[in-house]
Amino acid sequence: MSHGLLLFAHGARDAAWARPFEQARDHITAQHGPDTPVVLAFLEFMSPTLLQAGEQLARQGCDQVTVVPLFLGAGGHVRKDLPALMDQIRLRHPGTTWRLAPAVGETDTLVRALADAAWQLAHPREQPGAGGDAA
Repeated sequence: MSHGLLLFAHGARDAAWARPFEQARDHITAQHGPDTPVVLAFLEFMSPTLLQAGEQLARQGCDQVTVVPLFLGAGGHVRKDLPALMDQIRLRHPGTTWRLAPAVGETDTLVRALADAAWQLAHPREQPGAGGDAA
């Protein structure tokens, strides 16, 4: 039994936009080993698409795949476009069980991380010798 992970992001015309998502994929692989099938897919502008990535995981022998939307919120793409794509992938690969997870932005972990990052950016720590208030 092989469980694959399909990370799904929006995509952009600028290749640099994908860097954090690629780093997340690479971090998962580093933590869980190269035998853990992890693929990053995009809705538009970049490849592979969800259907192409799903094909790749099915060909690798995954009988279960969890699709994790790397979206901050569950807008139209997550609520409408993604379920339609999931229906297509289920029809193309009926021998694989496809599970759709909630958008990562709706998890307590990411909400707290966003809040912490925003606070730290708004209140940068004084660096020694950085010209702060002298006594």
